[in-house]
Amino acid sequence: MTNSSPKQASPRVIPLAESGVKDQLGRPLHDLRISVTDKCNFRCTYCMPREIFGPEHEFLAQKQLLSFEEITRVAGLAVRMGVRKIRLTGGEPLLRRRIEDLVHMLAQLRTVDGKPVELAMTTNGTLLAAKARDLKQAGLQRVTVSLDALDDARFTHLSDSKVSVRQVLDGIEKASAEGLFPVKVNMVVRKGLNDDQILPMAEYFRNTPHILRFIEYMDVGNSNGWNMQEVMTGAEIVSRIHEHYPLEPVRANYTGEVAGRYRYVDGAGEVGMITSVSQPFCGDCSRVRLSPEGRLFLCLFASQGVDIRGPLRAGATDDALAGLLAGTWRARKDRYSEVRGEVGQHAEKVEMSYIGG
Repeated sequence: MTNSSPKQASPRVIPLAESGVKDQLGRPLHDLRISVTDKCNFRCTYCMPREIFGPEHEFLAQKQLLSFEEITRVAGLAVRMGVRKIRLTGGEPLLRRRIEDLVHMLAQLRTVDGKPVELAMTTNGTLLAAKARDLKQAGLQRVTVSLDALDDARFTHLSDSKVSVRQVLDGIEKASAEGLFPVKVNMVVRKGLNDDQILPMAEYFRNTPHILRFIEYMDVGNSNGWNMQEVMTGAEIVSRIHEHYPLEPVRANYTGEVAGRYRYVDGAGEVGMITSVSQPFCGDCSRVRLSPEGRLFLCLFASQGVDIRGPLRAGATDDALAGLLAGTWRARKDRYSEVRGEVGQHAEKVEMSYIGG
């Protein structure tokens, strides 16, 4: 942290009230994902294709974004509802100025049983090497880094950027060295586009403390031109790796864990499979998402969000805001991945670049 960072404050204990709230399908609220910006320095085709998010695209103005104080207030109320894990996303969260200050503020939150909130971040890694130490000192515990290829030419094509793979790998190593571990590395796999990178990625991250996770190409948003023919299932990915490096399944760490776990039989580490398309995990989903300008989304594939910034800036009390959050969650019945075939893949959905993964 720099000298301008806030002074250490006493842990903020959130009293028990509304804890244990469940949605219409009996799912508890345990995870809060906070998108701190809709801006990104990549233009990945499955997320922010340049033809749509080009120079003329209007991003949110600074005054529209929730302030760090507003984010922390909402997060504190979510913790009062039972949230135990907070993840900062974007856009690219490290583009938000002084993001380590927000990390420091959120790190003071305590769950209803007095434990520190789990605090993590998902990033493309381009600024991670420069930020890792400040983030760790501020209270961040773990990072997940997106990396879709090891080959430089393939990577720059997929990210539509001039960033090198080495820059991202340096960020991963710096984060791990600073104690932000285990670092999880996410690879979105698209058949015919980067599936030839599965084995190189597996080989690179074997025998390291990092956990590589493969993600099925999903129909998030409406601008990525999703095509089911480009989906390579988790089972297909496991089979491809298993032919070279035998894998065996591992029990989940906790109920609702997104990635199916596999470990190398030779003890060289583990990999994860996130299979929203072929094996939906809606039944255990415990996540609510907060957009950069303060809307609550109950699903990655949702089309509508509930405004919390309006009441927040109109002077609503904590109890009123807690009631809004609890009521929103209780009304939830989202399970898009389970009903994808019924509602149709072209149903209006929020963009992932705006709400985070």
